[in-house]
Amino acid sequence: MPLYVVATPIGNLGDLTARAREVLAACDGVVAEDTRHSGNLLNHLGIKKPLYSLPAFDESVRVEPLVRRLAAGESLALVTDAGTPAVSDPGAALVRRAVEEGIAVVPIPGASAAIAAVSVSGFPEGRFHFAGFLPRKASQRAEMLAELRGLRSQLVFYESPQRLARTLADLRAALGDRPAVVGRELTKLHEELARGEGPKAIAEALSATHSKRGVYQLALELKKGPA
Repeated sequence: MPLYVVATPIGNLGDLTARAREVLAACDGVVAEDTRHSGNLLNHLGIKKPLYSLPAFDESVRVEPLVRRLAAGESLALVTDAGTPAVSDPGAALVRRAVEEGIAVVPIPGASAAIAAVSVSGFPEGRFHFAGFLPRKASQRAEMLAELRGLRSQLVFYESPQRLARTLADLRAALGDRPAVVGRELTKLHEELARGEGPKAIAEALSATHSKRGVYQLALELKKGPA
């Protein structure tokens, strides 16, 4: 004990905080979304630790052995491939079970792609709603967008390059053309921020540099007038 929830770089390795480095060096083991990816980060830091895999597709099955390690007195650091664990990434199930077992859970905050997108949006409404990834099923997708339509706040989404065009079209159809900003490769060498009056304009702004890697961050301004 405890379980440390450690934010890792979203792009630039300089995103990692000094405290996160200290925790990774001191803990008994690291729980990772992808052990290969996190292993590269630890190698860069000169840290050697046991790595325990916790991928999204098998998260529920792998949680209990990790909880037993924590209960036995080991300290574990939970990390994901980029950013803060359990925020549209694996980890929430482990955190929940640790809390249920009375195990201390300690946040080690740092980079967050959603917060980064909001911080540079320039939108006047300070409140925001983080929606994460939209559901893949059309019915569930439509239901969520209907729920979001009346919210009096910025709306923040994540999306993969492969589904970006569809999501932009769905957002326009459900929410109308709103001022929007899309982040790509944030904090990396080829970081890009595209802005426009609505998802359609954003798609056009991104067309020349559209990437097939990483995750996009989309922030939409509060709708003007009645919801």
